[in-house]
Amino acid sequence: MAALTLTPGTVSLSQLAEIYWNEKPVALDVACRLAVEHAASRIAAAAAGEEPVYGVNTGFGKLASLKIAREDTAALQRNLILSHCCGVGDPISTCMARLIMTLKLLSFGRGASGVRWEYVELLQEMLARGVTPIIPSQGSVGASGDLAPLAHMTAVVTGQGEAEFRDEVLPGAEALARAGLAPIQLGPKEGLAFINGTQFSTAFALAGLFEAWRAAQNTLLISAMSTDAIMGSTAPLQPEIHALRGQRGQIEAAAAMRDILIGSVIRESHRDGDTRVQDPYCIRCQPQVTGAAMDVLRQAASTLQIEANAATDNPLVLSGADMIVSGGNFHAEPVGFAADMIALALSEIGAISQRRIALMVDPTLSHDLPPFLTPEPGLNSGLMIAEVTTAALMSENKHLANPCVTDSTPTSANQEDHVSMAAHGARRLQQMVVNLNRILGVELICAAQGVEFRAPLQTSQPLQSALIRLRQDIATLKEDRYLAPDLETAADLVSSGALIDAVATKLPELQP
Repeated sequence: MAALTLTPGTVSLSQLAEIYWNEKPVALDVACRLAVEHAASRIAAAAAGEEPVYGVNTGFGKLASLKIAREDTAALQRNLILSHCCGVGDPISTCMARLIMTLKLLSFGRGASGVRWEYVELLQEMLARGVTPIIPSQGSVGASGDLAPLAHMTAVVTGQGEAEFRDEVLPGAEALARAGLAPIQLGPKEGLAFINGTQFSTAFALAGLFEAWRAAQNTLLISAMSTDAIMGSTAPLQPEIHALRGQRGQIEAAAAMRDILIGSVIRESHRDGDTRVQDPYCIRCQPQVTGAAMDVLRQAASTLQIEANAATDNPLVLSGADMIVSGGNFHAEPVGFAADMIALALSEIGAISQRRIALMVDPTLSHDLPPFLTPEPGLNSGLMIAEVTTAALMSENKHLANPCVTDSTPTSANQEDHVSMAAHGARRLQQMVVNLNRILGVELICAAQGVEFRAPLQTSQPLQSALIRLRQDIATLKEDRYLAPDLETAADLVSSGALIDAVATKLPELQP
């Protein structure tokens, strides 16, 4: 697979999404090499001097006041990495580890970290040849960088730790050797440059963002089908309603749903003579809720795109001022806020989806659909417990949506006395996405069942395409059967993007 060339500081969300979804290898634009090497030479000069420079010839954190002898600076960096390899928990996925490595490359490429160009080349080759560090999932509080997880990544670069190569977990040095690569021993400041930074938190937040946006796109399709299933009104989708409010996401959500529902015979059948005046909010306010979630996701996207392009280690080489300065760009507060925003959007998309499911299985609200969407209620329970499952998932996501960024605690002998908790704030998004896709999968099953009960009336062409795609894998529920595999299959149709591909209609894009 050809490498995607990235220009540090200008990488787009679409490029980051391509890296995430397709695990594309990357290479930095060679134009950034001069700045990278200039910063490295500045660090080398500082290491050769007598003036104490944090992380170059001093200890770390609470030990920053201790001067390190010139001959011990390499050992200092080696010890830093080994001592910080304290991650615990299950290893993160290959996809996530590769995204973290890419983000670290982008940070180095800004020319403020002071690492040698050889490290850029080694990381690029590891991505190209499939050498993936084994990185435990837990251990970062998201301040002073994602220290523990990034130390595990760095260990492999130096021939320590563990890595996956061709589906086999190996000692780091062996994995590199099998790929035809050699480790590089750390020079002054280089270990600190690797582990100071927000790349772990940012990678997981980006993954949550991309998955959440796909879920939002699926929601527009599935909720439109639910609207037809209960013979809901399309009047609340009128463009002037949304223009009068002016919220971008709401306007786009309403427009997408209008387009999806155009040509529905089911809709036309009750345009006149319908005694209902208004639909419940889960139908009538879909653009307002899904659209607001889309707006929140775009706000988070703006923050994360900036962070992906940022230099976030410490100290930084300021070329313009010719200074090496200790600051705090490693503090992941922006990422923590973004992750909390994504969590709120995921929770709310699921909450309103669950209410549509409840609406469809309730014969008092579903406009003459049979109880629990089964042809023979009583003998069969239909989708009764599928709805209960979504209630459980919705509730779990509500709890997971509580903010993480407010939960600071002091660490490192009170030197790092305020932390972001961005790492697990971003990591929890994975479970929330899984929960949401399962909720949406159940809604898809219910909506399809409801639309089929309206036969011979037909839904719109886009929704017929969605129904055909669903029925390739999941049969109509005519009598009770073992449903768990169907729920997983429906969730997979949502999470994989297969449902969106089948419909092939224009849906809102993430770009802020």
